[in-house]
Amino acid sequence: MSVFDRAIVRLLPAVPKPVVRRISDRYIAGTELEDACRVVKRLNDAGRMATIDVLGEEIAVPDEARAIAHEYEHVFQTIDVQRLDSNVSVKLTGLGLKLDYGLCRGNLELVVRRAAASGNFVRIDMEDSSTTDDTLRLYRELREAGHENVGIVLQAALRRTLDDIRSLAELGLNVRLCKGIYLEPPELAYQSFEEIRDNFVRSLRELLAVGAYVGVATHDDWLVSQAQRLIDDHGRSRGEYEFQMLLGVRTALGDTLVSEGHRLRIYVPYGRHWYAYSMRRLQENPKIAGYIAADTFGRLISGRNGR
Repeated sequence: MSVFDRAIVRLLPAVPKPVVRRISDRYIAGTELEDACRVVKRLNDAGRMATIDVLGEEIAVPDEARAIAHEYEHVFQTIDVQRLDSNVSVKLTGLGLKLDYGLCRGNLELVVRRAAASGNFVRIDMEDSSTTDDTLRLYRELREAGHENVGIVLQAALRRTLDDIRSLAELGLNVRLCKGIYLEPPELAYQSFEEIRDNFVRSLRELLAVGAYVGVATHDDWLVSQAQRLIDDHGRSRGEYEFQMLLGVRTALGDTLVSEGHRLRIYVPYGRHWYAYSMRRLQENPKIAGYIAADTFGRLISGRNGR
């Protein structure tokens, strides 16, 4: 972690909320579902798919976890009415995972069943390593119960990921593969940039080999090129994989992928928990704080210069 990154993290709690909101506006659709739908419609018109996420992690009250699950019912209804090309992503701590496993499973099943009624799909996000075992357990239980419209996320930073791919392969996997943003100890996760990159490539190769549908989630040009090579090597057609990116990040790279005929899905979060989400993302990975600060500074300078 650089001195600059450390300084940014220390200053974050002192940053006025309106400033955090201004920074986060680029990466979060807004506080209401209508904000997310407006963004998704714009993305669809530009040839991109979406995944909508209702913000809310580490929920401490059971009723709040149930409220998030019911909000997803509203999301699916609105997707249907507006004919949007979007699925959803869920965070299990938002559905009560840290409160009670059974509560979380019930909430997750509610969301998955509602998605199935609309012919839609649910992606279970992966959070920090304290939740990995329970997250994969829930995914396995739902798949073994016959729910086919549910997928998982695996993180290349974790040393266990190749073993997880192999242990889950029998289920017929649908996986979002990402680097992972969480700061984990060396015994659990690779620490260097190159190690994480290398494990991303190994994990993608393994996923393709076991026949998984993969959402290649990266903003890294080198990993995009490696993914394209591996996808071609395995003879995958355009409908048998997709690329995934965050809202407001590397839009020019996204333009290139779409222009080349690749399917691209954009992660679109919304909700009243935007502040906690923004602060947690920045504090969990200080490098992101540095990147956003530098990016914001650059945009301000460009605006001042009229470019």
